[in-house]
Amino acid sequence: MKSIFRHVAIIGKYQTVASGAFSRNALEDVAQFLHAQGCEVAFEHDTAHNMGISGYPVLSVADIGEQCDLGLVVGGDGTMLGIGRQLARFGVPLIGINQGRLGFITDLPYESFTSKLEPMLGGEFEEDHRSLIHAKVMRDGHCVFDALAMNDVVVNRGATAGMVELRVEVDGHFVANQRADGLIIATPTGSTAYSLSAGGPLLHPSIPGWVLVPIASHTLSNRSIVLANAAEIAIEVVAGRDASASFDTQSLASLLHGDRIVVTRSDHHVRFLHPKGWSYFDTLRRKLHWNEGVA
Repeated sequence: MKSIFRHVAIIGKYQTVASGAFSRNALEDVAQFLHAQGCEVAFEHDTAHNMGISGYPVLSVADIGEQCDLGLVVGGDGTMLGIGRQLARFGVPLIGINQGRLGFITDLPYESFTSKLEPMLGGEFEEDHRSLIHAKVMRDGHCVFDALAMNDVVVNRGATAGMVELRVEVDGHFVANQRADGLIIATPTGSTAYSLSAGGPLLHPSIPGWVLVPIASHTLSNRSIVLANAAEIAIEVVAGRDASASFDTQSLASLLHGDRIVVTRSDHHVRFLHPKGWSYFDTLRRKLHWNEGVA
């Protein structure tokens, strides 16, 4: 079975030096497999440079978006989050081969990637679209920081003791002033990440919503709330020292009193491809160890 994808880009995890030799060999194994399936193979620039891979064309992320019809991500969910945000505007579908720990969105085990990937390259796959958050930090009426997030936007208190006080609005309507360690706005994809650790609910990826989750709220009656992702959410820093906002934990903005973090739904979404028969519930059972010990 030959691939329906003509030009495939490989994006790998390269930040961990200790795993360098294994990761390089894994990436080259994937490249050779793709070539055998009739694909034209290229490597993302930083992946090739940092892993010492040669003998293949090297492309920037923008070039991948314009020239390739599939991105193959070899790494963990963090690697997928980073490239997913960058390629979303191009509409390039992504397949993830998991070399990380959890693998909620990189779901092909490296040990069996050939048996899973071959039919997918032939057109046997499930397609899954994930929404993105577009967030801006507004200061004195001006945008001082602009970012996309696939998992979440988190407003945190500083490292010193004490809570942060945040004013929350939805579509211009006042919701509450919250005193807490912070506040999470998570997508359905991010509902299995920090939001889950803070007591938030799981959201199925097909739900057009966000979840707003307080972190260690001072008021015990403050609870998570699910909001339509068509809404605009604004969080204003009222009090607290050294507050910051993080976006998928991969970019960070320092905040001042009066700053507003304005969150809307991005016009773009990330396209994931999964093996035929894939189910979100299978992923939850496997990754969260549901049903273990049940006869």
